[in-house]
Amino acid sequence: MRVRPLAAAAAAALTLAGLAGAAHPARPNPANPTPAELRSARQALPANDGWASTGPGTTGGSAADTAHVTVTHNRAELVAAVAGDTPKIVFVSGDIDLSVDADNHHRDCASYADPQYSLDAFLAAYDPAVWGRAAKPSGPIEDARVRSAANQGLTVKVNVGSNTTIVGINKAHLSHGSLLLSGVSNVIVRNIQLSDAADCFPAWDPTDGDTGNWNSLYDLVSLTGATNVWIDHNTFNDGDNPDSGQPLYFGRPYQVHDGASDIIKASDLVTVSWNAYANHDKTMLIGSTDTVGVDVGKLRVTVHHNRFDNVFQRAPRVRFGQVDVYDNYYIATSPDYQYSLGVGVQSSIYAQNNYFSLKAPVGNVIHYWKGTAITAIGSLVNGRPTDLVAAYNAANDPDLNPDAGWTPTARTHVDPAWAVPALVSVLGGSH
Repeated sequence: MRVRPLAAAAAAALTLAGLAGAAHPARPNPANPTPAELRSARQALPANDGWASTGPGTTGGSAADTAHVTVTHNRAELVAAVAGDTPKIVFVSGDIDLSVDADNHHRDCASYADPQYSLDAFLAAYDPAVWGRAAKPSGPIEDARVRSAANQGLTVKVNVGSNTTIVGINKAHLSHGSLLLSGVSNVIVRNIQLSDAADCFPAWDPTDGDTGNWNSLYDLVSLTGATNVWIDHNTFNDGDNPDSGQPLYFGRPYQVHDGASDIIKASDLVTVSWNAYANHDKTMLIGSTDTVGVDVGKLRVTVHHNRFDNVFQRAPRVRFGQVDVYDNYYIATSPDYQYSLGVGVQSSIYAQNNYFSLKAPVGNVIHYWKGTAITAIGSLVNGRPTDLVAAYNAANDPDLNPDAGWTPTARTHVDPAWAVPALVSVLGGSH
């Protein structure tokens, strides 16, 4: 492993990206991928590129025969194309709305609502002044909310099978839904903008924290018991429906978005690289519970060369996993910023050569979630070398150990932190 200069890093990263849309803006037939895009779609994750390159490695659908190379233009085509475990390459072409009916017409929240549900009735029934704060909602209106949520989930969740490469062309954009990788292995998702997986029926939990919280269901990409997954050169955001625009109910934000790319429930061997995350709250949760169980020895994830642009928290928040976080660019200038690196139960984060453009106190970059240690070296904050753990310990209790107890080996290179903003801004995200 080596640290390399900016020019060499940029050239190598452009070669690695292999995303032909930027290099070939004009195509003979907009409905079809170019030869360069077809070659790129057969690319496996390179050796030593993070945890997903270990074990059996991550090849996705690179071995697909021609009968299993598909270009999709709507939800129905996408759902059919990504199903099953046969090796397959699925191109996402242009805009695909995942919240649509059988005729590909957009479905709004009202279309999913159970006849016995209304938000006004819910707010009246479960106002803490009426219901209290000691128990979660129950009864007919909560049951109707659950049925409404189930109606939406049947449409907006797209189940992805094993041995799949999903890659975008023609400015690919998936909106109003979630790619669900549940119990699968060997999946690649590249070069797609994913936005606004809004939950029409968030759950109210008055016992969540001191004042209660609204919690939503859908991640833009959700890994649940998934292994050997590569998420690369994508863009994640809330589109034109940010949580900041939602009202307050019961004095708490009515939060309709969950994670951007959550990795939970014994998922393992994942690389998240060269993506752009923007203007999102709960960004990347690795590990879903503090309970010791199936996650122990799993949740090994590499997060490198991503741009986190005014995301408020969880970049990432980690439980249990050995998570390598290096060469990422954090822009944290919003007053809603909470933290970047969440140190959870039995987590082992190794953070190296990350760059932070920060308006908040430096001690806020790391947050304590019942963990004990984090390695954070080579960090730059507003251009200055900074010991993030020392800054955290000076401002917070309990102190964190600055040695997470392991050193990553699955890396092809490490760029100097000063080069990261330019590299990631040019090359990160979908093309």
